[in-house]
Amino acid sequence: MAAQDGGGDEVRVLQNLRGKIYDAKQLVPNKMRDFFCTINLDQEEVFRTQVVEKSSSPYFGEEFYFEIPRTFQWLSFYIYDKSVLQKDLRIGKVAIKKEDLCNYTGKENWFMLQPVDSNSEVQGKVHLELKLNELITDNGSVCQQLVVHIKECHGLPLINGQNCDPYATVSLVGPSRNDQKKTKVKKKTSNPQFNETFYFEVTRSSSYTKKSQFQVEEEDIEKLEVRVDLWNNGNLVQDIFLGEIKVPVKVLRNDSFQAWYLLQPRENGNKSSKTDDLGSLRLNICYTEDCVLPSEYYVSLRNLLLKSSDVQPISASAAYILCEVCRDKYDAVLPLVRLLLHHHKLVPFVAAVAELDLKDTQEANTVFRGNSLATRCVDEMMKIVGKHYLKVTLKAVIDEICESPKPCEIDPIKLREGDNAEINMENLRYYVDKVFREIVRSSISCPTLMCDVFYSLRHLAAKRFPNDPHVQYSAVSSFVFLRFFAVAVVSPHTFHLRPHHPDAQTSRTLTLISKAIQTLGSWGSLTKSKLSSFKETFMCEFFKTFQEDKFTESVKKFLDDVSSTESKEPSGLSEPVHLKEGEMYKRAQGRTRIGKKNFKKRWFCLTSREFTYHKQQDKEPIFTIPIKNILAVEKLDESSFNKKNMFQVLHGEKPLYIQANNCVEASEWIEALCRVTRCNQKRLNFYHPSAFLNGSWLCCKATVENTVGCARCTADVPADTQIEIDGDRETERIYSLFTINMSKLQKLEEACGSIAVYQGPRKEPDDYSNFTIEDSVATFHTLKQIIDIVEKLNESHEKYQKKRSSSAKYGSEENPIVGKVS
Repeated sequence: MAAQDGGGDEVRVLQNLRGKIYDAKQLVPNKMRDFFCTINLDQEEVFRTQVVEKSSSPYFGEEFYFEIPRTFQWLSFYIYDKSVLQKDLRIGKVAIKKEDLCNYTGKENWFMLQPVDSNSEVQGKVHLELKLNELITDNGSVCQQLVVHIKECHGLPLINGQNCDPYATVSLVGPSRNDQKKTKVKKKTSNPQFNETFYFEVTRSSSYTKKSQFQVEEEDIEKLEVRVDLWNNGNLVQDIFLGEIKVPVKVLRNDSFQAWYLLQPRENGNKSSKTDDLGSLRLNICYTEDCVLPSEYYVSLRNLLLKSSDVQPISASAAYILCEVCRDKYDAVLPLVRLLLHHHKLVPFVAAVAELDLKDTQEANTVFRGNSLATRCVDEMMKIVGKHYLKVTLKAVIDEICESPKPCEIDPIKLREGDNAEINMENLRYYVDKVFREIVRSSISCPTLMCDVFYSLRHLAAKRFPNDPHVQYSAVSSFVFLRFFAVAVVSPHTFHLRPHHPDAQTSRTLTLISKAIQTLGSWGSLTKSKLSSFKETFMCEFFKTFQEDKFTESVKKFLDDVSSTESKEPSGLSEPVHLKEGEMYKRAQGRTRIGKKNFKKRWFCLTSREFTYHKQQDKEPIFTIPIKNILAVEKLDESSFNKKNMFQVLHGEKPLYIQANNCVEASEWIEALCRVTRCNQKRLNFYHPSAFLNGSWLCCKATVENTVGCARCTADVPADTQIEIDGDRETERIYSLFTINMSKLQKLEEACGSIAVYQGPRKEPDDYSNFTIEDSVATFHTLKQIIDIVEKLNESHEKYQKKRSSSAKYGSEENPIVGKVS
């Protein structure tokens, strides 16, 4: 679990993935199909785009960001042809090895789609012990014997969404032999325990008395290899290949080796397929793996970053320099905003960089319209802080639009046969009025932090353009309407207002509403002079019905309210904070004698008050657990029910066993539940990692159901239920960014030194020529501190890496013994 600044003495290895799926080209030439794209860790789907209808080159345009809670070998993107009646067809894939992700990080790339072949869909690893013995037989002859102990496998793929029935074949293969043996089949598990040993004769025994040494027919050990193939038992259908590993016998050299081996695809898995006619996919991928050290290691860097808003000028601060040296500002903004938020330092920093931004703004009507450091910081702040605000404001009306859609198309070119343009305009006007009304009435729910930021922006803009009475409002509306509400309306699934992508028609309706909200909220846009600025004639006609003073006055009052520092009524605090919701499977708890203990799909909802599940979304809850009654939330061993991605909620009654749809979702639910229950007084210290079945606990074999648990509970999870921030993780991410950009930091330091000594013009442009150096002495001082701190952290990380690499053994085809990560 993530911890707030100080997660104990252990080093935590944390992974995350973010990026964007742009578009695909020429998937099915000359044919219009319905496509969607998925992201898979090995073969486990963790993300799915909306369906793009009737296209051969679909544009998805979807961003993704999530923590990766487990080890993986491949990151894959699958393109599917959506089918209504049959199984969706996989058109092709982009598969990238984990170790190759660094080659694509932060870059936009076109990838050729590869064929999807069952022989190449491989994941998991196998634990082997190999030994070469030399035996002397009773008649004095000598032979060598290979001992293969196949212990277990881990992380085998799901087959049709269920755990597989795996078995292994173990072979000794050479130019003239192929001796094969087989393990028993293990039922319904992705982590089978085989523990079977097989013996192979490597050199054939022969008597030296009957034949000369030169006549002994021996196999050339240099050409022998051990091959282990994993299969899913198909019973009545064909067995499915799961992966293989090969180990040359020559590397054993009369020694015993024990190691984990990553399963590999068959070498000829897809050679027969053509790869040049499947199309291509454009992606932007950013994968990071951070080794988060104990909190005390980050004190110096954290303090340097947190005092950034006090540095004069702000361009000489550590936080500003971080964003300057990173090629993609978003890489820096994300951890920086989260860290400053966590330590209540964001508002003064945003005010400082916004003031710098305004210095370069020449016209009042372009205030905060670009992608500057200030606007990106505010955008990220609103995403983090404004989650609950969006839900209480927009969720009900977005649900109405998605569940009872009315035709709203007003573009004459896109009208379908039989559509009535006037009725559609009335429908659109109804939705726009309703969304607008909910927004302008919502100021009481606007988080105080957002109000504080808007207050600063408003007054800075008024100070910069004192002769423009409207700029104080446009400075705020450019964020709250254009970058917050309008974006949430057009992408409700991204902001968790809806669990799934809306269909194509509803998406179009939401796009039109979003355009309308942007225009209504843009200060002064309802005047007659602004109507001519519309790109679409049909939108211009639509907005002629909005030229009323009441809209302008409503916007003005709303902007006044959300950019005020006056304390608001506490009525909004009485509402429970909505934290997470979604569909999962739960095991029946057997509260009745006749009830079957099977798994059923339910809709789960977590608020700051209670955890509930429902038969369907928006239905009354059929089971409720008050948050104060939750004693622990922990993972559940797969062996309990032979199901992956399970966790348990321990409360006053029997444990509630839940299965999430994938590993990312399971991790998010566990973290959210742990966070909201951290302060519960009766939290357990110990729990059972497995279930109580058939009269005993599977983990410790205890036969008393209410006996104390056999494993220590997870502790030290964040207590803040609204802002999910791990301060050490964000500081580690910033350290990594400084490390990657060390050469730029050093060049910038040299530039500052040169400017301080020689005040003339720069002779040669360099990487630092686009940097802002307002005060070379102050900037030089900060840079020296950053470089010194990073070098010390480098030493700490190097010590950890040495310790990590000297642990256990890991095998591979190329090098059977290399460092293992447990």
